[in-house]
Amino acid sequence: MADESTIEDAAILLMSLGEEEAAEVFRHLGPKEVQKLGETIAKLKVIPRERVEVVLDKFTDEAEAQHILVADTDTYVKNVLRKALGEDKANMLIDRILQGDDNSGIESLKWMDGASVAELLRNEHPQIIAAILVHLDQDQVSTVLKTFTERQRNEVLIRIATLDGIQPAALKDLNEVMSKVLAGGDRTKKASLGGVKAAAEIINLCGSSVETSALDFIREADADLAQKIMDNMFTFDDLSKLDDKGFQAVLKEVQSESLVLALKGATPELREKVFKNMSSRAAETLKEDLEGRGPVRVSEVEAEQKEMLKIVRRLVDEGQIVLASGGADDFL
Repeated sequence: MADESTIEDAAILLMSLGEEEAAEVFRHLGPKEVQKLGETIAKLKVIPRERVEVVLDKFTDEAEAQHILVADTDTYVKNVLRKALGEDKANMLIDRILQGDDNSGIESLKWMDGASVAELLRNEHPQIIAAILVHLDQDQVSTVLKTFTERQRNEVLIRIATLDGIQPAALKDLNEVMSKVLAGGDRTKKASLGGVKAAAEIINLCGSSVETSALDFIREADADLAQKIMDNMFTFDDLSKLDDKGFQAVLKEVQSESLVLALKGATPELREKVFKNMSSRAAETLKEDLEGRGPVRVSEVEAEQKEMLKIVRRLVDEGQIVLASGGADDFL
């Protein structure tokens, strides 16, 4: 989502609309957007009139600038999504949007907390669980998997890693098994979900303890598969491999408090990389904050490290940074 000031602007705009109109806007937003905007609105106790006027003027200007008529909306949707998401991600969404697939069941899962989703899936076969989880956001999946036993979690992860798309008939079967948790669609081609990269990103988000166990389990079953997953993983310590320009781009997106917590669990090498890419004054302040901060829960440290990794992935998707992997000609 957008930066904090932009989110606040959106929250102020919604508050100025009134309850009925704001509710109508919320109906068109995703779970994460609703949660973030709701939290922001709750924090905004008193808003100066001048700030409200600035937000409304800004919205009016942007709305007027974007007042356009699109003759071929199908082509417009395709072009916009491909520019925003890239070919692979966009094509999967384009099929759903233009063919009118009913995915209301899967959307309802996205609104649920990880523990509730886990309860729905806990007694299903690992293959079915994997086929459902690949439809959800990966940070939500990592929360679900953490509630499973170690063996069940590993069984699901190895199936996610070996999943090569989902056929239309399989989606319909899942719909029956889950009592309309998923809605099958007559897709002309299978959805490109799952695979080594998806498994790697989910394991990244699960934290170091789950990572070790899962990779050991997968390595015993298929050493080549485990290596492929590791090749696609980007851990917090791997931040030290970014070039200075890329590293500075990441630091610009991180709040100082989050950076302090994340670095509590960082290697000396990574800390030095951070200090090197800051002004001397900012580096000194950060060092003092690190030294003055008392013991911190591992879960807090891992949570902030996870947030930094999300920033890295977003910047990669936007083309602002490149992650080198393996040889000089390989890139993620």
